[in-house]
Formats: sequence, structure tokens, C-alpha cells
Amino acid sequence: MRIRVSPGGSLEGAARVPGDKSIAHRWLLLAATARGTSRLRGLPGSLDVRSTAACLSALAEKARPSLDLWARNGPSAVETAGSTWNEDDRSGAHSLLEVEGEGRASLFLPGAPLDCGNSGTSMRLLAGVLASAPFRSVLVGDESLSIRPMERVAEPLRRMGASIGTTDGHAPLTIDGARLDGIRYEVPIASAQVKGAMLLAGVAADGQTTVVEPAPTRDHTERALIALGASVGVDGLAVTVSRFQHEAFEGSVPGDPSSAAFLVVAAALTGSTLSVDGVGLNPTRLHFLAVLDRMGVRTVTEVTHEELGEPVGRLHVASGAILRSTTIEAEELPLVIDEVPVLAALATHASGETWFVGAGELRAKETDRLAALTAGIRGLGGHAGEEGDDLVVPGLGLTGGVASAKGDHRMAMSFTVAALAADAPCEIDGMEAADVSFPGFVHVLRDLGASLEEVG
Repeated sequence: MRIRVSPGGSLEGAARVPGDKSIAHRWLLLAATARGTSRLRGLPGSLDVRSTAACLSALAEKARPSLDLWARNGPSAVETAGSTWNEDDRSGAHSLLEVEGEGRASLFLPGAPLDCGNSGTSMRLLAGVLASAPFRSVLVGDESLSIRPMERVAEPLRRMGASIGTTDGHAPLTIDGARLDGIRYEVPIASAQVKGAMLLAGVAADGQTTVVEPAPTRDHTERALIALGASVGVDGLAVTVSRFQHEAFEGSVPGDPSSAAFLVVAAALTGSTLSVDGVGLNPTRLHFLAVLDRMGVRTVTEVTHEELGEPVGRLHVASGAILRSTTIEAEELPLVIDEVPVLAALATHASGETWFVGAGELRAKETDRLAALTAGIRGLGGHAGEEGDDLVVPGLGLTGGVASAKGDHRMAMSFTVAALAADAPCEIDGMEAADVSFPGFVHVLRDLGASLEEVG
């Protein structure tokens, strides 16, 4: 799908964003391996979260009806015996999915390879769960997922006792689960997915499992485990867990702050005042707000309540930003790894050069995001360049043009947001990719006042 973005409008009002994918993946895994019936609200219908649900439906017998139905239909109004999925509004904030679990030990041999689609989170976190399962499982993915690095999660799980084969370091993954022993492991590259996989394996291992990170990453796994009653120790960059079988739980998935970032930047670029309600305000996910502050964008957050250890509330952006450049250093980059594309979109309109230093990890995402950002910004009449693993974005504005999302959801949304402040209309090709993380993104922007139209 191609859309045309006409600049000059302003955004107004309040919005909600889809549930947080990072949290949704983890809560689905925990629901399927719990004892009893868990009740989850606000699960995002994004394609990669559905991949996790589909894989779990092949592993957990009693949870299969509800998970399979939800994975196939996403947010739709359906009810069947033994499962419930009711949608009350577009955001899905009040929807309910019931998942009946029988504990970690009840997982059974899947009848076919588990297809993780385009979701690296699904593959890596599932590897942590399946490392202790007493059978062989195979994890596969699409072409993009099949070139992303998987040894980073396979290696520590092997050290714990599982037998894991990769294909030249990539998917497919063949996992022969085994009795696991806890280990102390220093992660060479900051990765919440690797940490999460090890913690999920650690709660099924003998002894203690300690994961030491080189830099802080999102802490959704440990927050959920703590809320469920697990023995979790956090000492600086080290997280330790012990064997634990959790019971069923209830929770409403907070709105995704990474999705909210697109709306915040859209508001800043159009001189608008905007609020995002019901959004997750986990401190490990909000460093992009500090970067925005350095770039002249003022935001205010208000925590209203918690969901399974996750702070939730309102994010407000004020109008009148005077945009300026900044430098995101290599040690800071892991804290904004998902927001780099939209920060680059903002940087195209800032004064001076914005640098993203040591951003090589972006080459191992859904696409080579360094190359895609450079090509897309140039395609829209802007300036960007790569210097080794650094991305440089001079703030000279956009004159208009065409950019391709390259099948990457964050590229699609970032180029759309950048185009809102261009000198002339822009066209974004491959907009359907936004459904991976933000179904209805175009509709939300239209509802807020942006001028977007489908052209093919």
C-alpha cells in the first residue's frame, strides 16, 4: 500500500496506542505456562504477537483453542466454548483473552515446526521456554527473520544444558530440551531478548541463573516474574532467578511507548499539543523522552496505576518545540534502539547534524535500518549518511519525494511522520508493514488531523 502525506496540518486531541508488544509476548508465554486460567486484556493484534500466540497454541493443549483463535483473527469479536476474545473498541484496551494453562511441565511436542514469522522476540523468548522441554522443537521464520543472529541466545542456553542447533548462526533453530542448570552469564551485547530467554529458562533450571548485562535493557520479564511471586534479585546490571512455577494471573497490557513515540514526534513536527492515554511508563522504555528533551521537545508523564508490575499512565507533549540536533552515543543507543528511526525522522527537521553513534545493531533488525533510513530520508528530499556504523542526519528538512518502507514497520511509520513537516507532499510505499506493530496507524493519524490518503 502506498500513501500520500500532505504537510501543513496539525494534530489535536488524545489518542491510545496498541498494547506493548514486548510485554504482550512475555505475558502470553507466562499465561500459557501458568497453572490455571489467565485473563489478558489489551493484547495488540500485531502480526509478531500473533506469531507468539500461534506457536504457543501448538505447545499447550488446554490453551490451544483461545490462542489459535486469537492468532488467526486478532482483534475480532468472537466467542467459542472454552475461550473468549471480545473487542470493545479499536484500541483493544478493554478486550479480553482467556488462556488456560497447566504449568510449564505440560508443554508437549509440536506436530510441525513453530513458525515465528517476522518476530525475533517470539523466536528468542520461545527458545528460553523450550530449552527445558523434554522434546525436540524447531523454530522457523520468514526470510527476514532467517538472517538475524540467533547464536547470541543459543550459546547461553547450551551452557545451561539444552542442545540447540542453528543454521550458520541463524534460524531455523533446532532445540532438544533437557534438564537445565543455572549459570552466571555475562551477555556480550545488550539484549532484552537474550536476558528474557535466559530468565525464562532459569525459572525451570536447578540452582540460580544470573544474567549480567553490559548496559541496561527493558526489564519486562523480571517485573512480571516479581509480580507473580518469583524470587528475583536485581543488583545493578545483574539479574538472578531461581526455579519457580507461577499461577494464573490477570493484567491489562499497557500501551506501547515505542508506538507512542511516533505520535509524540508527529505532534512536535506539526506544532501540536497531544496526549497519549493508557501508555506504559516503564523507565527502561522512556529514554527516548530524554533524547527528545535535548532536541527541544517537551513532554510530561503521569503514572496512574500499575499492571503486573508495569507503571501505566498518560504521556503529554506540548506545542512550540524549537528543534535542535543532538548526539546519541554508543552506550546510550541500546536504550533507544527501537526509537532510532523516529528520532532520525525528527532529526531531518532539526538545526545541525544529529549523530547516532555505534548503531551497527540496526543492521540486524527487520531490515538493515541504517541503509533503509539513509535511502528513505534521501528519497524524501532530505540528507542522511552512514559513516561506518554511525548514522548522520543533517537537519536540512525534506523537499518531498518517495520512500520505501522496505517491509519494515518502523521505517513505514517514521517516514510518514517525517513527511508531515516536508516542504511538499511525500509518498510512502509499503505502508502495510505498519500493521506489524501499530495496526490502524494511518487511521489514528487521520483522526488526529493529519492529511493522508491511499494512492495504491
